[in-house]
Amino acid sequence: MITLFQYNWMVRDEWFDLCKQIPTEELLRNRIGGAGCILYTLFHISDVECSWIRGIQGKPDIQVQFEDYKTLQQVKELSDSWLNETQAFLNTWSNDFENEIVTVPWAEGRYTKGEILHHVIAHEVHHMGQISIWAREIGIQPISANVIGRGLFKM
Repeated sequence: MITLFQYNWMVRDEWFDLCKQIPTEELLRNRIGGAGCILYTLFHISDVECSWIRGIQGKPDIQVQFEDYKTLQQVKELSDSWLNETQAFLNTWSNDFENEIVTVPWAEGRYTKGEILHHVIAHEVHHMGQISIWAREIGIQPISANVIGRGLFKM
């Protein structure tokens, strides 16, 4: 499962690099479907990942507002700032934690830690697909979604 997080981070960083060539107006343009715009979507996937990982650990959510992160560089720095905490947590992961129950203040119900981690992975993949469609709409070749060939699996 950690490998899929590494995949998501790799693809996210590639999107951040690609988006440097997209004018800010295009990154902020409201689009049909998804979270609304490319920049907000990058912000959103980082925020959701951080929130759920902190929730699994019983830590409070970090409250941030997109209005405070209106540039690609600001969103990238925010994403990077949360990465160490997420990596540190995942490095302690054991399959023994898979079925432990978690509740978080922003969602009703009880979830297993494994269910949450799978959700976070799928959530980012979903939104990267949306960004891919939007990139094509503005004439940009999207980042490859291939897991194969990224050096994530050692032989």
